[in-house]
Parts: sequence; structure tokens; C-alpha cells
Amino acid sequence: MIRCYMAADKVAGFGHQFIRALIPPPPEGPESPQAQPGPRIMHGPDAAEFQALRRKMETEWVHQMMQTLDIEPESLPIVWDADFLYGPRDETGADTYVLCEINVSSVFPIPDEASAEIAKLTKERLLACKMP
Repeated sequence: MIRCYMAADKVAGFGHQFIRALIPPPPEGPESPQAQPGPRIMHGPDAAEFQALRRKMETEWVHQMMQTLDIEPESLPIVWDADFLYGPRDETGADTYVLCEINVSSVFPIPDEASAEIAKLTKERLLACKMP
């Protein structure tokens, strides 16, 4: 599974994790070490292996979601994520992705690289607020 961490409409990082719940349980049983999820490997937004996913998120999918749900960019959560499973490889052999879920609460931990973008966006939104 690939978790795409978002700061509003920009990718702030990725988490990559092998989900054992999606494969048959090992003969040792569900509590065995072999049945436990693998570690989540965190990556910054520039991780080479996820650039196709980043392009899709930032140039297509987030904008389509905003249009479908009638959400303005400034109304997007500052911190949210979308989880993807691998889809079938395309005709060139490149990975494709299938949306699994979108999370707006309990998004942490996040990649270290995501903090700066989240802080920047928070500051921008606070400065944009009109005080009475």
C-alpha cells in the first residue's frame, strides 16, 4: 500500500507498507510474526518511485475530487492522506494505482519532509483569516 500524504492540494510525502491482511494468513497463525504488517517506509514528496502517483494526485485526481464534491482549494484539509493499492501494470509495465481510502483524521505519523509544507500552509491560512 502507498499512503500519499497531502498538504491541501500538494503531495507532502509518501508512506510505503506491505499489508499482510491482504494475503492468506500464514500457517503459523494470525498472531505470528509472519502475519504482522511490515514497517511503513517514509519518503519525501520527491521520491522517484512515486512521481507518477504524485503527478496524478496534483494534476488530476485532487482537482476532480474538488469538482465532484464542490470544494474550494482553501477548504481542503491542511493534513490528509489517500491510500492506494497497486493496480495492474499498464501496457508499458508501469505501476497503476487503485484508491483504497481517504483519511482526514488520525493521519500521523507523517514523513519528516511533510512538516515544512504543513507549517507553511498553516501560516498562509492563518494570515489569510480576516480578524473582526
